[in-house]
Amino acid sequence: MGAMSPTHWLIVIAVFVLLFGAKKLPELARSLGQSTRVLKGEMRGLHEDEPGHADDRPAAVRDSGTTARTVPTEV
Repeated sequence: MGAMSPTHWLIVIAVFVLLFGAKKLPELARSLGQSTRVLKGEMRGLHEDEPGHADDRPAAVRDSGTTARTVPTEV
């Protein structure tokens, strides 16, 4: 009951073809793939920008192994 049979998948595909047309489906799939790649890249960038990332810490802190951070002062 929870799994979809091949007949169900054919009905779903037929509905998509009727709604969007055969010419539009490849464009939609391509757009979805590009959006997924952009999202993955942005998520990767967010993880690199996290405060605990090793590249954000000063060299003295990276070498000593401590987690203390220096706060920049405004001049």
